[in-house]
Formats: sequence, structure tokens, C-alpha cells
Amino acid sequence: MHITKDLVAASATPLVLGILAEGESYGYAILKQVNELSGGQLEWTDGLLYPLLHRLERLGHVESAWETPPGGRRRKYYRITDQGRAELAEQRRQWATVVDALRGIWSTTNSIKPIMAPAWEAGR
Repeated sequence: MHITKDLVAASATPLVLGILAEGESYGYAILKQVNELSGGQLEWTDGLLYPLLHRLERLGHVESAWETPPGGRRRKYYRITDQGRAELAEQRRQWATVVDALRGIWSTTNSIKPIMAPAWEAGR
């Protein structure tokens, strides 16, 4: 399945903020996690991730610091800020509204089968 650029772009901010809400991370690890979370359907590139991280940093949603873990390479680690957590909460509200609207229209349309709830929403 091919995910359109528009949908990838729209989902990028909440995905990154959600990943960083779980703990600090660096670019390559974020790319890997997005790929794993999507079952390989979202294959982001550096050209998508790093401009997004820089924008989120300018907006005050994330902060970064260069660190060298014991026995590892020097990497730039990103962490979510309180402002970023507030933005993530707002993004979640907005996406919940969109998903609910899509489910509503798809459940009333005979020619289109309703989508199954994503795994991340199973406990909701």
C-alpha cells in the first residue's frame, strides 16, 4: 500500500511527538520506530524527519542536546518539552475527531467497508 505524501506529512508531527513522549531519542532511532509502528508502511527519510525536528525545536515543542553514550557515537538526542506535550494532546484531540468522522461516514456508506480500529486504539 502506498501512503500519500499529504497523509504522511499530516501525521508526522503527532508521530514524532508521541515517540518522544515515551522518552528521548535520536534521528535514526525515530526513523526505525516509525517504520516498526507502521508495520513497514511508513518509510520516512532523513529529508522528512530532520526538517520536522528542526521546526518542532524552533516552535519549542522539542529540545535537543549532543550526547555520547558510553561506547557509542556522538548523537543529537531530542526530547519533548512541556509545550510539546500540550501540542501532542491537541493533536490527539484533532486526530480523534478526524478518525471518528471517517468511521462515521464509512459505516453509513454501503460501498465502502468500515476500517478496523488501529492497534494503538484498542484500549480506548
